[in-house]
Amino acid sequence: MSKKYVIAFDQGTTSTRAIVFDEKGSIIAISQKELKQYYPQSGWVEHDAEEIYNDQLETFNQAVSDSGINPKDIAAIGITNQRETTVVWDKQTGKPIHKAIVWLDKRTTDICKNLEEKGLSNYIKNNTGLVIDSYFSGTKLKWILDNVEGAQEKAEAGKLMFGTIDSWLIYKFTNGKKHVTDHTNASRTLIYNIKNLEWDKKLLDQLNIPESLLPTVQTSSSDFGTIDYKGTSIPIYGVAGDQQASLFGQGGFEAGIAKSTYGTGCFILLNTGKKHVKSKKGLLTTLTCSLDFEPVNYALEGSIFAGGASIQWLRDRLKIIDKASDTEAICNCIPPLENVYVVPAFAGLGAPHWDAKAKGSVYGMTLDTGREELIKATVNALAYQTRDVIGAMEKDSKKKITTLKVDGGASANNYLMQFQSDLLNVEVDRPKMIEVTAFGAALLAGIKAGVWTKSDIAQIREIDTVFSPKMDKKTRKINYKGWKKATKRTKSK
Repeated sequence: MSKKYVIAFDQGTTSTRAIVFDEKGSIIAISQKELKQYYPQSGWVEHDAEEIYNDQLETFNQAVSDSGINPKDIAAIGITNQRETTVVWDKQTGKPIHKAIVWLDKRTTDICKNLEEKGLSNYIKNNTGLVIDSYFSGTKLKWILDNVEGAQEKAEAGKLMFGTIDSWLIYKFTNGKKHVTDHTNASRTLIYNIKNLEWDKKLLDQLNIPESLLPTVQTSSSDFGTIDYKGTSIPIYGVAGDQQASLFGQGGFEAGIAKSTYGTGCFILLNTGKKHVKSKKGLLTTLTCSLDFEPVNYALEGSIFAGGASIQWLRDRLKIIDKASDTEAICNCIPPLENVYVVPAFAGLGAPHWDAKAKGSVYGMTLDTGREELIKATVNALAYQTRDVIGAMEKDSKKKITTLKVDGGASANNYLMQFQSDLLNVEVDRPKMIEVTAFGAALLAGIKAGVWTKSDIAQIREIDTVFSPKMDKKTRKINYKGWKKATKRTKSK
């Protein structure tokens, strides 16, 4: 095949990237730009949607330039994105009517409380697979319609469009020709029925959201429109929310495979196949990446709000590390911690606790507790939170997870990965290329373009390190018992 390259747009919470992959799945070029964060009030987090588009365009141009490839040799583009972050824009002007409300944002707590008071918790759990929480897009969309002057009236007149970041980027890159999303992103909105694969009319009615705002939903590996790039037409053939893209990139398209991505938040997914497992342990049910020629698969997901964000807190707020990578050497240079725990509930506690009002806390400090101990306890918290979620998954699915596949920035930390293996008592499998989220989006696009087949993924994915548990059973039990006690004390109720 003459077209040998696939480009992934990887639009995350803290950065925007473009990555060029060749037909062997190797990275030819990466361009990255840090994304500005806006905090207009306590608990509110926003992005500028126009900045996101401009950053994505800039990194696209830079990656193509750095790689030296001819745009005519680009077979397709895949998009993966921070999920749940909400954009509403004017249909005529194409301009956002408000800054994008980020998934971390807590402003819709009262809207969520109202849904609970209406007795909709079970309906939402059974039909969307989610829990009522400000994390998801539906309540953010309602907030914008309620709080931007004239927005509700414009929406009812069919003059506004809603989308998660994937929809916004597709709209911009196709010059307004496409208003679409995929199954994975739709399944994170709180208004999409994952059983009948349609926007849920009952929930739209409850939130007073006109259906005309919403994008068309299609499979993750399909035709999302075309980018006219310097006189060359390049198709967008793959779209998936970041966590499902990561699962796909890890080869997790079959039941029983679990992965954990250590990013701004930590996200653990377990593919449950065609079975729509309803969690009794505070997990979410979501859709995995979908292909045109196969029925949809489901996954259990546990979301940890503060993963890498807690390491950023050490760097930017406490200023006790210069860079995130410093933490590995620091953790290795001091003995194992005894009863010191950081519970990083900076944006509340996610799965399996779902306590929006919990606040971050430190337990077990003594006069011997110093900078290194605080850093190590914060790193350990990523593994402890993952252990909470994996335990809940095993109870829900009634299956023991034997291997955890890992990716994301913090998976490069050998100390953390060994501690994770010790805590779970399972092997932790880290691939050579940890850009698995972007690779998942590239694969979806490349499969549609004919560059790869699904069976190629196992050959392309190379293992870097398999971490095996070394901690004895008694120590593991004592450590986790202390963590559970600290978490219990952190909860607001």
